[in-house]
Amino acid sequence: MPQILIVEDEVAIADTLLFALTSEGFAAQRVALAGEALTLLRSGGVDLVILDVGLPDMSGFEACKALRQFSAVPVMFLTARAEEIDRVVGLEIGADDYVVKPFSPREVVARVRAILKRSLGAAARTAGAARGSGAEFHVDEERLQIHFCNRLLKLTALEFRLLQQLLAAPQRVHSREQLLAGVGMAPDVGYERNIDSHIKALRAKLREVAPEREPIQTHRGFGYSYQPPSPAAGP
Repeated sequence: MPQILIVEDEVAIADTLLFALTSEGFAAQRVALAGEALTLLRSGGVDLVILDVGLPDMSGFEACKALRQFSAVPVMFLTARAEEIDRVVGLEIGADDYVVKPFSPREVVARVRAILKRSLGAAARTAGAARGSGAEFHVDEERLQIHFCNRLLKLTALEFRLLQQLLAAPQRVHSREQLLAGVGMAPDVGYERNIDSHIKALRAKLREVAPEREPIQTHRGFGYSYQPPSPAAGP
């Protein structure tokens, strides 16, 4: 039974979410403060966090940044802020989805199911890809770290998720829209071309480690892919 943590100081909203989630077979609990949530999350056992942005002790954005220092647990922001810039900032600091109040409880439950399905599938695929890639990359899901040629990459939250997605499906060409969807960002936020900038930054960090390698390939008119190293030639 998936464990959902609701971090929401408005009792009526929290009760609505608790009822909707438990009615659909989830185990859910609620806390009102970000500090309480971070303490619980350090102990593990939570599969997804629904995090209000406007909390009394710190903002949800600040709480998400703190959480991403020690956990990759999926995060869904719940907020009254509907501006595009808030959605982009929330997703860039490591959230998986962004729901604006007022919301449909059924939609929230559906989004929770989708995030859990996507995150579990991505973790399994990434683990398999990392094992099969000749140890060129090592993905640490718990610490939110990726090593390349045995060196730790200093990545932003969005760079981590983009590289994780590419590594999960070697040689598969991902369109910009697919990469956006994979990091939990809707294609309609006008962010497609910014993917190019993030890929460029990723490549620069990879070249600092191994200038001779180009693991991220461009497919003009289509998107990007991860190209694993060729097997060593036999005698």
